[in-house]
Amino acid sequence: MKINLFNILFLLATLILLNACKFETTILPEVPPYSQGMSQNRIDKIDSMLLQSIEDEHLPGLVALIARNGKIVFHKAYGQANADSSKVMDKNSIFRIASQTKAITATAVMMLWEEGKFKLDDPIYKYIPEFKGAKIIDTFNDADSTYTSIPSPQEITIRHLLTHSSGIGYGVIDGDIRFNKIYQKAGVTDLFTTENISIRESVIKLAKLPLHHIPGEAFTYSEGLDVLGYFVEIVSGMPFDKFLKERIFDPLEMEDTWFYLPKEKENRLVEVLQKVDDKWEKYPVTFYDQNYPIKGAKKFFSGGAGLSSTALDYTKFLQMYLNNGVLNGKRILGRTTVKTILANQMEMWKQGGPKFYSLAFSVINQRGEDEGGQGSLGTFEWGGYFNTQYFADPEEEVIGILMKQTRGKIQDDTSWKFRQMLFSSITD
Repeated sequence: MKINLFNILFLLATLILLNACKFETTILPEVPPYSQGMSQNRIDKIDSMLLQSIEDEHLPGLVALIARNGKIVFHKAYGQANADSSKVMDKNSIFRIASQTKAITATAVMMLWEEGKFKLDDPIYKYIPEFKGAKIIDTFNDADSTYTSIPSPQEITIRHLLTHSSGIGYGVIDGDIRFNKIYQKAGVTDLFTTENISIRESVIKLAKLPLHHIPGEAFTYSEGLDVLGYFVEIVSGMPFDKFLKERIFDPLEMEDTWFYLPKEKENRLVEVLQKVDDKWEKYPVTFYDQNYPIKGAKKFFSGGAGLSSTALDYTKFLQMYLNNGVLNGKRILGRTTVKTILANQMEMWKQGGPKFYSLAFSVINQRGEDEGGQGSLGTFEWGGYFNTQYFADPEEEVIGILMKQTRGKIQDDTSWKFRQMLFSSITD
């Protein structure tokens, strides 16, 4: 067969075009900082600061990621991923993200809201009848953890659960010791369990317990997102883990985000470490088992704290929000829904503070922007129990993520330094 030079050139041009299209559709491609209006020199200083925290043994290891305009400008791993230093931290290491799960659960709730399945101010008992007749704690007997309660004039709504204003507590990590004891006695599972229990079983127990206060009257960090994980199951007719995978993780290509890790991913899980006598050691089993993502019954899909993920996967989730609900051509939320989610729903602290709480995140207000180092007005954020942090600034189109895995007392000041230095690196 005679080879035509024109046909060869046409074939080459087609291959180049296909390659270019492939590059253009890559989620979060890596590019030099200067190409996105960020100073390489200042990014290098962030790199040095993080490296110094490892060399000074303030942290055993971490992964940091910075993205701007939908492109990664910095992504690096430092230090060790386990206690004996036999495993080096990798950019694709998997971390227990704990309370970073909450925003994902809230997103699932709002996806169903978009479909007209419920109203935000519907009482939760409409879907979980056991919550009907909310009661507020009145007296408490420390000797045997018995209590009395009084009827609440307000029932718990879905909005209350999203905004931590329901009055539900947080069991063993609650700031009120009365609720520590009440939840423990009732057998409520707070987090990170390897036991053979479903989220439904725990939520039904929780529904019978007293509240801190009248729903809607205060911000009390709570297990409300666990309740909403079960709510998603009821409204969608799907197991919660399956709903998240099919509706959020698969479309966003979040391949490393799971409640319980597949066998082939278990070796990428970072150990939870503590510092004992100047040595990093594996954190012991306490009221929870930190090995829950890889062992046990693997049935407890905690909407408030159960997921494990990577820095890259969580960046994809946040970038979807910065893109007003869409990423790589896959729409997860409507633009107006994102606006609703990020709106002020609850003052977290005293009036005039630097932040408010939305339907999924803590958000920087004007005072927070003016104080400096935290991001622009509208920057949304949160973190996790095992020392993970994230923030995303819609105005500057920038995302910052620090993944660490520690418990106990340590000298870690990377979180505020990373954030303050990152915003100082923007040059355009």
